Amino acid sequence: MSTPNSIDMLARLVAFPTVSRDSNLPLIDWVEEYLEQFGARCRRTPNDDGTKANLFAAIGPDAPGGVVLSGHTDVVPVDGQDWHTDPFELTERDGLLYGRGSADMKGFAAVFLSRLASLDTKAMHKPLYLALSYDEEVGCLGIDRMVDDALAHFARPDFAIVGEPTTMQVVRAHKSINVFRTVVTGKAAHSSQPHRGAGAILAAGRIIEHLEALGRSRRAAAGESGCEPPWTTVQVGLIRGGTAVNILPAECEFLWEYRGLPDEDPQLIIEAMQAFVENTVLPDLREFAPGASVETTPIARVPPLMPDPQARAEQWVRGLRGVRDGGSGEVSFATEAGSFQRAGVSSVVCGPGSIDQAHQPTEFIDPAELERCESMVDDVFAYLLRPG
Repeated sequence: MSTPNSIDMLARLVAFPTVSRDSNLPLIDWVEEYLEQFGARCRRTPNDDGTKANLFAAIGPDAPGGVVLSGHTDVVPVDGQDWHTDPFELTERDGLLYGRGSADMKGFAAVFLSRLASLDTKAMHKPLYLALSYDEEVGCLGIDRMVDDALAHFARPDFAIVGEPTTMQVVRAHKSINVFRTVVTGKAAHSSQPHRGAGAILAAGRIIEHLEALGRSRRAAAGESGCEPPWTTVQVGLIRGGTAVNILPAECEFLWEYRGLPDEDPQLIIEAMQAFVENTVLPDLREFAPGASVETTPIARVPPLMPDPQARAEQWVRGLRGVRDGGSGEVSFATEAGSFQRAGVSSVVCGPGSIDQAHQPTEFIDPAELERCESMVDDVFAYLLRPG
């Protein structure tokens, strides 16, 4: 199989319509076959129904240390967006490259895959690991499965670089994401007889009001942070319930989330919410409906990326060519870097393109960003060739 340059590789990756609701297996099949020419030792970890898979590949010696270059394969939908080009055909216009996933984040994968042709795998002293995950866009659902499997079969890497679009600036910390579904079950009754039932919507409203108060308290206590905004945010995004205005609703469901500052314990808000439910909402809800309940289940829990006190990966990556200075080093969007860090791998986020383009119609990347990323990846390869 030939080894295309970064732009040609990006065109091939963009052409796979790996929207999160669909399978990513055609892309995984193609990449795995491509990696065979470099002697890659590949492992797949599928999702529960086998329609998607992570791909983790080791290249070079079976030795301690090394570096993970990590990206996700899925992209967000294009439905309802005003695209001026075919979103799944990389298109050059006015010096920019348009296509879904060009910035978020197939550009990074295109670079490290295309640069493999320049790597002397026989001269490597440390291994290179390439990680491609599924379902990052719907809550980083695949990454933990891949990391656990990788560490069970390969040595622990020294560093991980997650190539989300940061305009090639180093991000050392980001917020957590915590998404939940709360279902309030009351008891239906005629609205003229509230003593015979329990209205689930009003109970849900009390919980939502409490969540809003938790968010306000986090904003009031905000200190200095490089995240924008510099406080933990709480919001409710979807609510449904009820059948008619004159019937006490038997059920109300809402989806909500909070995005915690890197140094905030992600359990604090959910524990505060559950305490309010147990101590305040449920006693009132069960006054006339002893079987009433409030059930909250997690949909996604993405760990924060914490600043490494020793700044190991941060210092190393900042010294690589192509990496830009600037920025606070902290962002509000979450990535898969926290999962690598939680597994004991010093991790940062640094990749080509701008997060401002992520999820947007007519998403694009500047080829100059790919060139900068090529320089960084080449320096990563040079690190793997050095003994010691």
